[in-house]
Amino acid sequence: MANIPDCVAAQLPAAVFSGARVTAGLSGGVDSAVAALLLQKAGAQVRAVFMRNWQDDDESAACHDKADFHSAAAVADCLNMELDVADFAHEYRELVFNPFLQSLREGDTPNPDVLCNAEIKFSAFRDYAEKNGSDFIATGHYARIRRGLGDASESQISENNIALLKGEDAAKDQSYFLHRLTRVQLARSLFPLGGMMKSEVRRIARQSQLPNWERKDSTGICFIGERPFREFLSRFIPPNPGPIRDADNGDTVGTHQGLPFYTIGQRKGLGIGGPGGGWFVSGKNPADNALEVV
Repeated sequence: MANIPDCVAAQLPAAVFSGARVTAGLSGGVDSAVAALLLQKAGAQVRAVFMRNWQDDDESAACHDKADFHSAAAVADCLNMELDVADFAHEYRELVFNPFLQSLREGDTPNPDVLCNAEIKFSAFRDYAEKNGSDFIATGHYARIRRGLGDASESQISENNIALLKGEDAAKDQSYFLHRLTRVQLARSLFPLGGMMKSEVRRIARQSQLPNWERKDSTGICFIGERPFREFLSRFIPPNPGPIRDADNGDTVGTHQGLPFYTIGQRKGLGIGGPGGGWFVSGKNPADNALEVV
């Protein structure tokens, strides 16, 4: 049907091969670039969008955003695609970042990427794409969508029998980060890379001479990038030192800088030595501002 791998074709509704209008999010990374390329090869009418979701006076953040945009623009130019910029900074601040900070203050360990996918990439971005006439949105996530059976294209994009599945590449699977998506959100979403291995994605990018085929994967906070976590958070949450206690006997073994700066299971950065394998964060006690370790 198209010059794309069978595992990709299996992930795409028939409407895509009939020239469906798809808005693909280009982040500047190789995954979103290959996803857009494969959709183009399948026959879809692909329009690329770079999402700008974080506004800050931090010079390093501005440089990171600029580098991502230039990479996305180079990919769009290579693929002869129109590239737009969509600004969701207000939505990101209100729906993702502020709730993220509040959860940290309450002693939880929220995942901003989960919030970002549910509220921005598959909500605000989806609404943006629909208003601009798109049938689907597409991203470079490593996850799969199981759709309802049937030959008619409409049955394949309905909300019935929709399920989110893990990506075939277990080392890159991102289904956890998408677990809050509803069937409504999934029905009009495409994950072309869900059935592929990362090595195959890199190979396709290289053979297709995509300008970012060697670009390093991003592992930072969604849209904020990679930076020292505690230092970054201290700009929004003031330090509040308290005791670090041995959860087994209650002995104080050190001092923490503020409960929001620590994660359950964390080992590094506690500032305390320990026997054997060292100390791990096992709990937070907001009542007396104590960090519990084992």
